[in-house]
Amino acid sequence: MAVKFIQEALKAPGALRATAKRLGVLKEGETLSATDLDELEARARKTGNKKLLRRVLFARTLKKVRKYNVKENSFFV
Repeated sequence: MAVKFIQEALKAPGALRATAKRLGVLKEGETLSATDLDELEARARKTGNKKLLRRVLFARTLKKVRKYNVKENSFFV
């Protein structure tokens, strides 16, 4: 496993947020919430947009990783 696998996995940082703003899910200055991700996932599945679906699922994965790191390694926070 690469040391910086997350940096290498992020092909287009900010693309999910830009798509959410363009679709009207997200307003200026807001953060992506779980309900926003649910709505984006539903739209991606409905339209067959595989790239958007991949980005939503990856965002959820990163959220889980961050939660795990904070819980286990609280001295890094």
